[in-house]
Amino acid sequence: MLIITPILLEVRRIFKGQISYFSGTTFDVDASVGLNGVCDFMLSGSSSQALITAPVLTIVEAEDNDLRLGLGQCAAEMVAAHRFNSQHNRSNLTIYGAISTGTSWRFLRLEGQALLLDRTEYFVLQLDQILGILCESFQGLAIAQL
Repeated sequence: MLIITPILLEVRRIFKGQISYFSGTTFDVDASVGLNGVCDFMLSGSSSQALITAPVLTIVEAEDNDLRLGLGQCAAEMVAAHRFNSQHNRSNLTIYGAISTGTSWRFLRLEGQALLLDRTEYFVLQLDQILGILCESFQGLAIAQL
């Protein structure tokens, strides 16, 4: 968590505060199908730190430093983010997700019904690439200053 937070806050800085950062926030989208609970980390397409708005990017902190253990949680949060975005007339957006130990990162993309896993494991030494991938889901909101 101590490494993940500064990276996510850097994404927020790149977008000059036009996106928001949440950690440990309740994200109840559809409890009837289990899409409710607390997200480890989330970036949202809003400058308000009080309100989650579309688009949403979810980031899961890997358990026991094993990125594979976070895949199910991340996929569920991405489905919730897709439903959330759809409820806010943003259903055409690609949904991005990430799993991280802080020092290593894996990225997922949800396009329609297809969940795609980037086969590359990125390490914190590749910070520019990690930031670029994290910023990709917000490119339509503003022009980032990378």
